[in-house]
Amino acid sequence: MARQLTKPVREACVPPVDSIVEYGAYIGGEKVVAPGIVESLELVREHNKTGSRAFVWVGLHEPEAPEVEWLAEVFGLHPLAVEDAVKAHQRPKVERYGDSLFLVLKTIAYLDHDELTATSEIIATGEIMVFLGADFVVTVRHGEHCPLTEVREKLESRPDLLDRGPAGVVHAISDHVVDRYLQVADLMQLELEEVEATVFADVSSRDINRIYQLKREMLEMKRAVTPLQSPMAALPQRRVIPSEMREYFRDVSDHLARVCEQVESSNELANSILQAALARSNTLANEDMRKISSWVAILTVPTMIAGIYGMNFDFLPGSDQIWGYPAIVALMVTVCTFLYRGFRRNGWL
Repeated sequence: MARQLTKPVREACVPPVDSIVEYGAYIGGEKVVAPGIVESLELVREHNKTGSRAFVWVGLHEPEAPEVEWLAEVFGLHPLAVEDAVKAHQRPKVERYGDSLFLVLKTIAYLDHDELTATSEIIATGEIMVFLGADFVVTVRHGEHCPLTEVREKLESRPDLLDRGPAGVVHAISDHVVDRYLQVADLMQLELEEVEATVFADVSSRDINRIYQLKREMLEMKRAVTPLQSPMAALPQRRVIPSEMREYFRDVSDHLARVCEQVESSNELANSILQAALARSNTLANEDMRKISSWVAILTVPTMIAGIYGMNFDFLPGSDQIWGYPAIVALMVTVCTFLYRGFRRNGWL
């Protein structure tokens, strides 16, 4: 339950923008409502002089450059990190700038669809940039998926979690993102199993384009998850992370390693499915060609005989006999039957 700040403060200095989703000061595991971000930071730093673990958490969604630059002045953020936060489309990483850390986390979401087609979009990606300081956390989110409202509400309902400080917030965010990775990886595994079952099914249920689209989505997920493994493994050793929080970050790193292994195995499975589908299609094409060639060979016999006896020659075997027509037809049937049985015995028909 948030308590209202009672001490007088100067006029709020919150920039009039819509990208600030929420902000607040957290003191002793409890949210304190202040008129603005600057006032929240002043209050937190005043409390930290007495040894309390207080911090400010500001959340933004797809901000413009002036908005992030304003926050950079307030919190002392590095210009290079600010530039990355504005432009987005960054590689997952953890970088140190002075006494603060800058984290880039790729977010992924599974998009519901009735049926997987060659144009289906299964994976949607976004980014969460986190500025971590001794008494502040600034999160910049890009994309519509993976909002942090759930994380904030969970922390605010657990004073013991909030009392861990800014590092506790970063742990909750990274844990939330990695848990999403696990959910999406499991759903993608189900998609792969469904597609795998169609590879050796009827021709109508097999679509190379659909399998290739799924392969592309798996690569998109791999690009989002795999580069984060090394920075996340090194994060517990950072000086900004308190010693009591390091085991929690190692747990997140273990979960991430599991996701990376699952994504890698799923990607290899997607390769195998694609190769099997291509081989199966080539095999079926060869079978079709054998069938076509067999029927062409069979029909060539009556066509040739009929063509010869259709010529205007006076002397053709049996043409002047009453039994000539039945004999020629019987010859056609006999030869065609012999060829048909031979092709069937060899597996061409």
